[in-house]
Amino acid sequence: MAKKWIQEAIQHKGALRKQLGVKEGQTIPESKLEAAAKKGGTLGRRARLAMTLRRLRNRAKKSLKEARMG
Repeated sequence: MAKKWIQEAIQHKGALRKQLGVKEGQTIPESKLEAAAKKGGTLGRRARLAMTLRRLRNRAKKSLKEARMG
């Protein structure tokens, strides 16, 4: 697996936001992401990647917090 797979996976920054009609600077609602993830094509792929990256970010925050406390 590539070392920088996330950077390689994101080719068009902001494309998912534009497709979902969410203004810049706002977070994409979970409900919109889940609905888009069920669709096929590029929109579905972008939404599934966004959900994966959100889980990774939350997991990283949690482990960082635990490392500071313990």
